[in-house]
Amino acid sequence: MITNYKILFLTGNRIMKLKVIMAALCCLLLLAIHCDAENITKEKPVAFLPEQIFEFEPVVEGTMVIHDFIIQNKGTATLDIHKVSAG
Repeated sequence: MITNYKILFLTGNRIMKLKVIMAALCCLLLLAIHCDAENITKEKPVAFLPEQIFEFEPVVEGTMVIHDFIIQNKGTATLDIHKVSAG
């Protein structure tokens, strides 16, 4: 039985290229792990509105109507509200 084997000869130049490629891949992997861990540990605010819609009863035109919406911060950082508008 005859078997053919391919032998890969790595010269000094090929070994150096392989080492550079492996080092680059390791750096990319470490960067990806670091970025993912940073996103997990970052503190961020999370706005939560138990009541998102409120419909007023019919009123006479020109009557002022008021409703308070409660906004809770379920996150770990301070929640800053810069703009609110009615839709």
